[in-house]
Amino acid sequence: MYRQFGNSAYRRGFAGQAHDHPSVAKSGQLDAMVALERIGTRLSFGRNDEIYSEGEEAECWYKVISGTVRICKLLADGRRHIAEFCFSGDCFGIDNASERIYAAEAVDDVIVMRFRRGPTEQLIDQNPMVARLLRDAMVRDLTSAHSRTLLLGRMTAPERVAAFLLEMFERRERAKSLDLTMSRIDIADYLGLTVETVCRTLSKFKRDGMIAVSNPHRIELLDRGALEEIGETQ
Repeated sequence: MYRQFGNSAYRRGFAGQAHDHPSVAKSGQLDAMVALERIGTRLSFGRNDEIYSEGEEAECWYKVISGTVRICKLLADGRRHIAEFCFSGDCFGIDNASERIYAAEAVDDVIVMRFRRGPTEQLIDQNPMVARLLRDAMVRDLTSAHSRTLLLGRMTAPERVAAFLLEMFERRERAKSLDLTMSRIDIADYLGLTVETVCRTLSKFKRDGMIAVSNPHRIELLDRGALEEIGETQ
């Protein structure tokens, strides 16, 4: 699972452009992010490459620099469950398990920073702000998991698709148009639906004037209010 440190100013790295934000530097977050970056290793992966596999020893955690990562698991009956999508600035594999419960894969071309657990723990002992950043990341991750439980357990198919689109617009900080690198099958496995249901629901949203789909990976938001009425039904 993942969560993002700080705000979008850090998406090119932990420090990124944080020096332009006095409140961040004053709080000590900038120093903590620079310290983390120093112990990280930058890695690149191509489309559908495996970053780590289910059952692998969990000796590292990661931060996405660019691209999209899916956190997924194959179920006993052969179906695939996608637990989360991670974008630039998001962290994943940060739990305290001894081995991976999920696999992590590159949806498209991806660059990540890898942090080994040993050096991270040493840094936590030296810098309380690093510990706070990691704690906040795990708390946000737990909150996200609770929201996902509601989405999969209580929402109808249209509510799930609407909630997904609103989530993507919010996380990608887009107001009107959104580029989705994941396939319709990925979206279906994330929402616990069939790909036919996802395509049918998106087509209905398009006919109803809520969205425009210029190509399979680009969605324009035309009526946010109508989409919110569907996606926020609880």
